Amino acid sequence: MGNITAYIVLLIAVVLGTTANGFAKDAQGFTLLIPSVLTAIAIVGCMYTLSIVMKSIPVGITYASFAGLCIIATTIIGVYKFNQVPDLFTIIGLILIIAGVLIVNLIGKTT
Repeated sequence: MGNITAYIVLLIAVVLGTTANGFAKDAQGFTLLIPSVLTAIAIVGCMYTLSIVMKSIPVGITYASFAGLCIIATTIIGVYKFNQVPDLFTIIGLILIIAGVLIVNLIGKTT
């Protein structure tokens, strides 16, 4: 699998991870059946897609990119779905996460 395909699959993993996070909030501590099941399905799909990505992209780069992008996407979902608006320091931290993901993927070297 080429790097472009791997990064597309990584984006799918981010969508699944973010979906799992949103459903986990809806599951209310896994006390509601449907959101709990949807969370589990999304997590399994997320882990499967990450394992595919790790065939082409090193594990550290894969997980750093996944985690950073998932944090950003989950924050956006929190704003729109749960009305959880981040404060100034949170926004600064998120900008630093974005910078870190860009540095790892665009400038960082892997062996």
